[in-house]
Amino acid sequence: MSHYYESHDLGKFGEMANGSPELWQKFLAWYSAVFAEGALSEREKALIALAVAHAVQCPYCIDAYTTACLEKGSNEEQMTEAVHVAAAIRGGASLVHGVQMRNHLHKLSM
Repeated sequence: MSHYYESHDLGKFGEMANGSPELWQKFLAWYSAVFAEGALSEREKALIALAVAHAVQCPYCIDAYTTACLEKGSNEEQMTEAVHVAAAIRGGASLVHGVQMRNHLHKLSM
């Protein structure tokens, strides 16, 4: 069965350099700098990336950062907690947008 998301496509990410290698190199330099050890450890950054991957629902990123988290020393409990943080933020964002609905409802009800 064919799926829109194919896990082997993650390995083709580098092909995005085709047609614009200069921009790809700039992206890689920036990306590498972002994930380098700094005020946050590489492990912490991988956990953040895993949570964000779930928030933006990127299956390629979920695969990549699950691997990165394990490589950086995270465990299943920490990774699952990071996913719950992402879910809580998404849920809270949906609820707080309810204020928009209530504002509009109030205007229509007048």
